[in-house]
Amino acid sequence: MGNARIIPANTEAIFLPYQARWIADRSRLKLIEKSRQIGLSWSTAYAQVSRIALVSARLDEWVSSRDEIQARLFLEDCKLWAGIADIAARDMGEMVIDDEKKHSALVLQFANGRRIHSMSSNPDAQAGKRGSRVLDEFALHPDPRKLWSIAYPGITWGGQMEVISTHRGSKNFFNTLVREVKEGGNPKKLSLHTVTLQNALDDGFLWKLQQSLPDEDERQEMDEAAYFDWVKSGAADEESFQQEYMCKPADDDAAFLEYDLIASAEYARDILWEIQDAAKAAGRELYVGVDIGRKKDLTVIWVLERLGDVLYTVAVITLRNQSKPEQEKVLWPWLEQATRAAIDGTGLGIGWVDDAQAKFGKYKVEGVTFTVQSKEALAYPVRSRMEERRIRIPYSGPIRADLRSVTKQVTAAGNVRFTAERTADGHADHFWALALAIHAADGVKVQPWRPLTPAKPAGETRTLDDDWIPQDA
Repeated sequence: MGNARIIPANTEAIFLPYQARWIADRSRLKLIEKSRQIGLSWSTAYAQVSRIALVSARLDEWVSSRDEIQARLFLEDCKLWAGIADIAARDMGEMVIDDEKKHSALVLQFANGRRIHSMSSNPDAQAGKRGSRVLDEFALHPDPRKLWSIAYPGITWGGQMEVISTHRGSKNFFNTLVREVKEGGNPKKLSLHTVTLQNALDDGFLWKLQQSLPDEDERQEMDEAAYFDWVKSGAADEESFQQEYMCKPADDDAAFLEYDLIASAEYARDILWEIQDAAKAAGRELYVGVDIGRKKDLTVIWVLERLGDVLYTVAVITLRNQSKPEQEKVLWPWLEQATRAAIDGTGLGIGWVDDAQAKFGKYKVEGVTFTVQSKEALAYPVRSRMEERRIRIPYSGPIRADLRSVTKQVTAAGNVRFTAERTADGHADHFWALALAIHAADGVKVQPWRPLTPAKPAGETRTLDDDWIPQDA
């Protein structure tokens, strides 16, 4: 097709200004922090096709997506652009790109022999491959730093590397790159683009979106301000909205669990992890945690299955505004199958614990009263399980927001307090249900807190070697 780029005659009719700027940027290293769902992957697919279809193209293109689903969607966008421009391109399907390690990619081959390879997030698949790189949803990869380290040498002999992502926590390597540009003198010479939801709306995104929506869609009647509020109202919480849509990474120093830590424990999006019916879990080694709520807070039932030394989530059930008998109809079948369970016995939970122990026995069901000390004993195993990669949890925005809502505060007296803001979606109910389920699996009872006093009689000298024993308050 010659060396002319396949730019449409009227680019304004196809690309919004922020998309056109991204496509036109030929910097060797470029990075964009962006709002979700504003058409950047679609625009990047166009840029890739326009580069690789040139007769003079010397290098292949390598795309790393978050998962296999995204890899397929990206290649579909590439095929769309090839079709629009009437460029001969052959879908080669899934091909092995590394015989030794059995890495594979979805491949689109052009008439000049050059190929676009679209693959999921395994950084090792990038090793030894020459050509341009697209690292899509970069911050959501399991190890962004490793991915960068392996992908970057691939452009030594030419090509460019494009990094596209929303933020995921202030300590994520993606934010490190952004801060290097904004605050650190830009040592890597990155070309940085920033597109918030507001930026996209200012550039005409809503009009573009409305052209593709059915006539009956409620967004057809919205203006930019109404659409902005509509998106914001659907976000899990304010922190999530600012991070996902406004390019403001969540503060990992304020939260007990960092985003990357939570993500490391999440199932892949296409994993079928959930058991809908407790009866279908018969015979499995199950552990149940229950955080009790009634009106303001949720009742959350979290069910884990132990396989080896890893605890796998098999059910997360959320109940709201249901009577105790109604909730028992849901909970009792899971307790019937459970090896052990731990139930929030604070306040109205006392009655729940009494009834559950009467029905299933005190060995199977432990009641846990939430105090400053018991919360500390429950919280840290959640973190340690994630750090040790010994827990798997659902990929869920609301659950992630709930886990992120817990903060650790140290009082002036040196005591540790775990707190969470109460929202419309509860009061860290998922976090404490998960903590209780892990506690049930660990099998160690949380002792009611009592002040510690020395074992020696009053008046005798106490040393650091003396034992301390709990005394009734």
